[in-house]
Amino acid sequence: IDIARKVEGIPRNTSTHAAGVVIAAQPVVEYVPLQKNGEVVTTQYTMGEIERLGLLKMDFLGLRTLTVIRDTLSEIEGQGEERPNFERLGDDDPAVYRLISSGDTDGVFQLESGGMRAFLQQLRPDCFEDIIAGISLYRPGPMDQIPRYVACKNDASQVSYSTPLLKPILSPTYGCMVYQEQVMQIVRDLAGYSLGHSDLVRRAMSKKKKDVMAREREAFIEGCEGNNVPKTVAVEIFDSMMDFAQYAFNKSHAAAYAVIAYRTAWLKAHYPAEFMASLINSFIDRADKVAEYVYSCRKQGIEVLPPDLNRSQARFSVEKGEEGKKQIRFGLGALRNVGVAACRSIV
Repeated sequence: IDIARKVEGIPRNTSTHAAGVVIAAQPVVEYVPLQKNGEVVTTQYTMGEIERLGLLKMDFLGLRTLTVIRDTLSEIEGQGEERPNFERLGDDDPAVYRLISSGDTDGVFQLESGGMRAFLQQLRPDCFEDIIAGISLYRPGPMDQIPRYVACKNDASQVSYSTPLLKPILSPTYGCMVYQEQVMQIVRDLAGYSLGHSDLVRRAMSKKKKDVMAREREAFIEGCEGNNVPKTVAVEIFDSMMDFAQYAFNKSHAAAYAVIAYRTAWLKAHYPAEFMASLINSFIDRADKVAEYVYSCRKQGIEVLPPDLNRSQARFSVEKGEEGKKQIRFGLGALRNVGVAACRSIV
């Protein structure tokens, strides 16, 4: 027991945030103590302490999907076709929404899992806003809103608001709370909070700071009553926000993900062979994923040709068969015990 008391409360280990980078005007050691975690230099303070000190912490995510998009565009060019310009294509292509609604989302960013496919088949998205909402809803917590969201999207008569003041805030999501930004707008429009104060409420909710929320509850109810919102309605809205905000996604994050989801779906809808070849290449060193996506190609009617010493490249590539139909040629690099150097020599 004495030993246990001595070690109680002592950090068990230090960990490194996978993508968190601290940015400062001077060398970071001028502001906070540093240490080495393996070969990585890190701060000795946690991310919460770093934020409270006023230092800028950014998360930089490296996504495999961005490489898949780049490689697909290069493959399209390699086929002698014009490289698609996503900046000019917009986000309203019916073929993309048909593909997503069908659940044929192998390789489509954020939309691949079995549960997400089933959700999308119910949701039948027909606009970019639906993709953003879908990505935000399919998470612990907001997932409870999925049945209501789907029902209200498909039947407008089921949409309801506990006060008319909520309509302009929640109408884009059919009366459901989906984003952190909606929580911030509710406390501003209904209770008169400032922009800064509304963000503090959002943070307190997401971090489950009960003492802060107990104070905010009274302030919110008082503000709502001053805006002619009945106390019972204010209490109901605040409790709904409390339950929801612990797990809510911020819309800006979901929208950025939705852009990548839309672009991968667009490439799959219009250039399926090039897209699937690039997707397989991103997993070329994993036999299980190669097999999974080769099977997916066959389900889509894309022929995957066997490896050929005279035709195969080191990676999977696209060939035109009879009548110009595109096929995927198996890459030598996916063969067991065939090294990169050997592949290059053969090619």
